[in-house]
Amino acid sequence: MELRHLRYFLALAEELSFTRAAERLHVSQPPLSLQIRQLEEEIGAQLFSRTSRRVELTRAGHGFLKDARAILKRVDASVSRAAAIDSGLAGRLDIGLSGSHFFGPLPELIATYSQQHPDVSILLHELGPFVQLEALRERHLDLSISRTLVNDVQLRSTHLWADPIVAVLPPNHPLKHRKRLDLADLRSENFVALKLETSAFSQHIRDCCMQAGFTPKVVQQVAEIPAIVSLVAAGMGMALIPKSISHLYAEKICVVPLKTGQMNSDVYAIQRSEEGANVTAAFVRFIAKK
Repeated sequence: MELRHLRYFLALAEELSFTRAAERLHVSQPPLSLQIRQLEEEIGAQLFSRTSRRVELTRAGHGFLKDARAILKRVDASVSRAAAIDSGLAGRLDIGLSGSHFFGPLPELIATYSQQHPDVSILLHELGPFVQLEALRERHLDLSISRTLVNDVQLRSTHLWADPIVAVLPPNHPLKHRKRLDLADLRSENFVALKLETSAFSQHIRDCCMQAGFTPKVVQQVAEIPAIVSLVAAGMGMALIPKSISHLYAEKICVVPLKTGQMNSDVYAIQRSEEGANVTAAFVRFIAKK
């Protein structure tokens, strides 16, 4: 039995006329009659009673009609879902991101995308940047949102936005009243930073400072940005953090911008290189346009 047998049966059952059913199926009557006979022979029951004037469903035909409709409906739904998944309109998307991205534009973008694409299930996984990349390679994640630009033929990066970096200072710091700071103004400061060995962002801060002519004097290294803010607020040093996060702590510390364009934290969407037109690519296209 093939799907066309069910479709031919359904057309004839609904039209109760070989002429109208054949027209609906865009076939001639002899092939339609042949398919119905083949179906009845395979089932071992007569589905239609035929006279010169009319076609009617038998009791077996009425019973088979309900199941045939359900089967075809499920098949059509499966075909539509497969097409939606292939075009990125349905499916599951596992996204890895570090905690700092929960405070930028990303949560609102994800919420908007979910509202517009209810058949896409998005699951967020808070992980360190290097763990995210390994999870991508092992196919535990579909996408990584990271401040790390990777150089890996297995992975492809898409630039999303630039997050300006600001200086955060203790409440009594002499530079707190400055409208803007030059990075070189911080050469003699004590820095609080994320651990260099686990943070690409911390490496980026170090590289920018060295380009400005000095190596930052890091007096404390921590694992999370909230810990940085607590130490800065206690007067143990200053720090450079993304602007998107700084507003959360404005009551505890002083936030001073750097000179325009002097220092940014670029945010990237990273996916496997071989990924094509699917739910991952569709989501990346959406957030890259915002």
